[in-house]
Amino acid sequence: MTEQKTTLRSWTIALLVLGAALVLIGGGMIAGGFAVAVVSAGRSGSCDAARVSDRVLPTVVTIGVTGSRGTSNGTGEIITGDGYILTNNHVIADAASGATLAVRFSDGHELPAELTGRDPKTDLAVIKVKDDAPLPIIETGDSGALVVGQPVVALGAPLGLSSTVTAGIVSALGRTVPVPSDDDRNAVLAGAIQTDASINPGNSGGPLVDCDGRLVGVNTAIATVPGSGGQASTGSVGIGFAIPESLALPIAHELIAHGEVSHPTAGLTVVPIPPGAAAAFGVTDGLFVQSIVSGGPAQQAGLRVGDVITAVNGNPATNVDVLTAIQVTSNAGDEVKVEYVRGGAEHTTTVTLQ
Repeated sequence: MTEQKTTLRSWTIALLVLGAALVLIGGGMIAGGFAVAVVSAGRSGSCDAARVSDRVLPTVVTIGVTGSRGTSNGTGEIITGDGYILTNNHVIADAASGATLAVRFSDGHELPAELTGRDPKTDLAVIKVKDDAPLPIIETGDSGALVVGQPVVALGAPLGLSSTVTAGIVSALGRTVPVPSDDDRNAVLAGAIQTDASINPGNSGGPLVDCDGRLVGVNTAIATVPGSGGQASTGSVGIGFAIPESLALPIAHELIAHGEVSHPTAGLTVVPIPPGAAAAFGVTDGLFVQSIVSGGPAQQAGLRVGDVITAVNGNPATNVDVLTAIQVTSNAGDEVKVEYVRGGAEHTTTVTLQ
């Protein structure tokens, strides 16, 4: 679907990890309009949450993190019988610097876990436990088949309350939501599912499922009310965001196979132009090309240091998140239309990602 681009600076986007590792972003940007689509016939109503709970809860775990910054918790779902668990990077990021991980299952037993790999750009990670018996696996749904108004169920450990189940609908599709990351840049939830199912701190990394209990998204962030002091503890206001399974699962399996994810690159670094300096470049805003990789895609496309990128695939280049979104949703060989200004003149080129 074509994404409508709207900046809603009155919202705060909060990540959903609970405890010392809680991270907030102020003045968050949500790209995507709030238009409501017509619900397809046969997908209205609500899920049988009791049936979904029985089916899905055995595959959902509470993740405890203990490190130098204290303790925190989030949620994950079991994606392989030999113990690989999908969650958010911001839930387990401290494990990269020595924090320990523990997993509590729905039946109450706990096991230590190890970090398999993480991808700060998409805010996804995989951890692993060792159990004597094969573990139950969450079934995979089809996030691409979701429609606005379709009922869904969220499962996790909000406020540390394991095995919590809430129900709602898909409120919107195709959101682009920048959220804080631990690599000095925002992660980008590309094509995110918006839902009004109640999700709160501690739900991070947990599953959003359809009425058959199949994974369609990974719950990651919520919007909070302006004036709440930027505190995620104010709870859900009915605007939550989940990473689609169509993006999350391929990244998870790449993390399992390689321990890291290789995203395509345009071969350049950029910095936003300060508002007061934009007029000197003949633009209202844009991204200043700071460096170019010799022989890389940007250089091959004719870009130079000092150029100002004003749009990427038709989207205004107001911040580096527009490039991050391209990275996490594209493949090597994909072509990207770049509009830029050089010496006051406007130009357009095509960058082939590598």
